Amino acid sequence: MTSCFKTCLLIDDNYIDNFVTRKILEGGNFAEKIIVVRSATEAITELTAGNIKPDVIFLDVRMPLMSGFEFLEEYDQISSLDKGNIKIFMLSSSLDPLDMRKSTDNKYITQFIHKPLTQKALEELCP
Repeated sequence: MTSCFKTCLLIDDNYIDNFVTRKILEGGNFAEKIIVVRSATEAITELTAGNIKPDVIFLDVRMPLMSGFEFLEEYDQISSLDKGNIKIFMLSSSLDPLDMRKSTDNKYITQFIHKPLTQKALEELCP
């Protein structure tokens, strides 16, 4: 079975959420390579350096130091990325309507998905 994407970047500070999401991604053969980082600042550093070239990003909203929305502001400044070919899914347990509206209004966010990620939701994300 062919993977939907080549490289998936998961950005979330919660170890348990990362473990569960990674298992679902692996089980669904979602991406050939899954990279997990536990902070948005680390993700920005790696993306800017060109160490990670994802086709898809799962991004948590609420993280210490840099939120998902702050990440998107920094991401916007990375000129070396082909952002038109990167899908970003906001993956969050937040029920705050403001978070959902901000993600809908953001030009980089493809979709807001409530945690936990499910196999059914994952199947709907494959092109």
